[in-house]
Amino acid sequence: MRENRLRTLWQADQTAVNGWLAIPSAFSAEVMAHQGWDSLTIDMQHGVIDYQAMVGMLQAISATPTVPVVRVPWLEPGILMKALDAGAYGLICPMINTREDAQRLVAYTNYAPRGTRSFGPIRALLYGGADYPQRANETIVRFAMIETRQALDNLDAILSVEGLDAVYIGPSDLSLSLGCRPVFDDVDPPVAQAIDHILERARAHGVVAGVHNGVPEVARARAQKGFRFVTLSSDARLMAAGAQQMLGALRGAR
Repeated sequence: MRENRLRTLWQADQTAVNGWLAIPSAFSAEVMAHQGWDSLTIDMQHGVIDYQAMVGMLQAISATPTVPVVRVPWLEPGILMKALDAGAYGLICPMINTREDAQRLVAYTNYAPRGTRSFGPIRALLYGGADYPQRANETIVRFAMIETRQALDNLDAILSVEGLDAVYIGPSDLSLSLGCRPVFDDVDPPVAQAIDHILERARAHGVVAGVHNGVPEVARARAQKGFRFVTLSSDARLMAAGAQQMLGALRGAR
């Protein structure tokens, strides 16, 4: 089965740099995949990407070593299983608030006897290889998003679920849940403390900690703290920032 480079990096205690895809385009995904990201996450929750667009984007990414990850809209078995069948090698599931939520996530994404995933890896066989059915359970990466006060209250219970590989912090939703400004980087003190606490508890449980970032400096600092999956911006934000920079340089030279 094709290697999941996220697992390889984490086994070497290295940080994976993840990009974010919000534009429903196979070509933009292909362009991003050729830039050297360790992984790219297709956002089906807050982006404007539907299932068919996601499939084309996964196909575009598969021509590179970049690991294809999908953030699903919700903890719902149908879309989790369809994303895996389409060839996702990692899944990020939002709003995991209880141990039971985490258990369901693990069950939905594992074949029996470990879980309840239905068998039908129609494209995953092409991407992963002929032995996908035998090795998918150990190869796929499962992220539970920790982004609410309730999840913080249940953090150790969530992290203790066998088969949960990683947690992923959504700073904006976590900030809102704690009564703070919804930002990625310059978070308010209660959120900064919560982020550090999640990292510390994840490491204690042997679970990888990931976090969403807006700028390289913050992503680098969080990686130095011990985060082993850091997201840096999105295709849409990068396109807007590049356009603004070019226009600013042109107009400023008039």
